[in-house]
Amino acid sequence: MNILFVGDITGNAGMDKTTELLGRLRRQYKADFVVVNGENAAERNGITEKQFRDLRFAGADVITMGNHTWANAEIYNFIDREEAIVRPYNYPAGTAGRGYTIVDMGRVQVAVINLLGNVYVSSLPSPFTMIDALLEELKAQGVRIILIDLHAEATSEKIAFARYVDGKVSAVLGTHTHVQTADETILPKGTAYISDVGMTGAIDSVLGVKTELSVQQFVTQIPVRFAHAEGEAKLNAVLVTVDDKTGKAVSIERIQA
Repeated sequence: MNILFVGDITGNAGMDKTTELLGRLRRQYKADFVVVNGENAAERNGITEKQFRDLRFAGADVITMGNHTWANAEIYNFIDREEAIVRPYNYPAGTAGRGYTIVDMGRVQVAVINLLGNVYVSSLPSPFTMIDALLEELKAQGVRIILIDLHAEATSEKIAFARYVDGKVSAVLGTHTHVQTADETILPKGTAYISDVGMTGAIDSVLGVKTELSVQQFVTQIPVRFAHAEGEAKLNAVLVTVDDKTGKAVSIERIQA
């Protein structure tokens, strides 16, 4: 199975780029399954229902979120009823939405889990303490292909977590820092890994934010209300090929479009 994962969609520029290219990339890379991170899609972060539906129409099977899940209050209107959107699993029981979803692809089931890291990002329960019971539950259901979007800041936390679950999941794909890393690999027990898939958003920006606003904050040290940059955009993604029978990753490839 070929799984295409698109990195953090940021603002209108990222949305336009994704809806323009996703179908073409799905065909080009013969992707059987597509996941996109949409937690920065809306103008003030978060995601709207229209954006969710636009991404689904463009070809996304699942949309993952992150630390900006609740930034746009409109998400409460649809997150409970839509199984294709996944917020971080380490929120407390009873939180709106779901922390993972299982998609039946006919010949195989695919589970997509969203997790928030702790270092510099959140004070939620550690992904290390949350994951074992869930993996046992998925295993009991016969799910072999398991993809984790680890939305975290520190590369050390991401690498350590991937090593912790190596061989238990198909892939651990890092998001959040908006810069595609060059450390894609297959870990010793068969888990695909990359520290950060990257960003889909405006090229002339600072991590998708208008350059002048980001620079202003660094120069003045006074908080600035950020806004997403517009203009020509890039798309960052990875393609992970997984053995259907074992759930082990065969390859991982970085994509820049």
